[in-house]
Amino acid sequence: MTQLSRRRFLTISAACAALPTGALAAPVARWRGTAMGAGASLRLEGLNEAQAAPIIAAVEAELERLELIFSLYRPASQLSRLNRDGRLNDPAPELLDVLSLCASLHAATGGAFDPSVQPLWLALARGDTADEVARAKAAVGWHGVRVVTGAVVLSQPGLSGLTLNGIAQGAVTDRISGLLRSHGLTDVLVDMGEIAALGGHADGSDWRVGLAGPDGTMRQRITLRDRAVATSAPAATVLAEAQGHILDPRGGNALHRAVSVSAPSAAVADGLSTALCLVPKNRIGSVLSRFPRSKLEMLI
Repeated sequence: MTQLSRRRFLTISAACAALPTGALAAPVARWRGTAMGAGASLRLEGLNEAQAAPIIAAVEAELERLELIFSLYRPASQLSRLNRDGRLNDPAPELLDVLSLCASLHAATGGAFDPSVQPLWLALARGDTADEVARAKAAVGWHGVRVVTGAVVLSQPGLSGLTLNGIAQGAVTDRISGLLRSHGLTDVLVDMGEIAALGGHADGSDWRVGLAGPDGTMRQRITLRDRAVATSAPAATVLAEAQGHILDPRGGNALHRAVSVSAPSAAVADGLSTALCLVPKNRIGSVLSRFPRSKLEMLI
């Protein structure tokens, strides 16, 4: 699993109808802010500032709401409260949806995808002693996460904890995509580190997206239409003793340097790209088969 560390931004380009020959260039509305603790930007092509203002306001409000569910950096977020108290009453539907997908990914990968790895991540990030790391590892286990009527419960309050940073980024991308769709935008590219493509360009062509390798250089380009793509690279952040930031709770290091997956949902693509960093190459096809229309786009 991964602690959120990649530079993230939001770029939304809404395709507009072609202008007549000789017409003035189409207007562009821009916004910059933060999303999930990192810089974010918004670009709406074909809309002037006044037309874009209510959409931008809605995006800002939705990002704030989602951060108060998924952020590890906000003490008042639902995830932070769950980790602190060991129990969260009245969890948001968005949180329950993500936890359900986490359970499916955990089962499909034989435990490689495990959001309960957060105590181990923290111990390695702090440079704790070997004994402290061993205790943190003992607190890891998806079996200790229970969804009961009206609550999410951790079996070891004060010891266990969750990180959703290997999947929440995609979930947020999906929610923003849905919001834009509700405002009547049908041809949109949403880029929050994970990318969701709605429709296509004004000329009818699909969106073209570049996939970067672990060194940040472009490795290949793909086309997307009504699909999402996510890329994970374990060495993007290095913890103690050269340990990459995507951790296998079962022990061992990541098996691949970078993985890109496309799927109908950005959350699914995000979770799979994270999990498959820890899955042997000969088992990747089996994992993908559990998630309809998912596809391996890049493996390094």
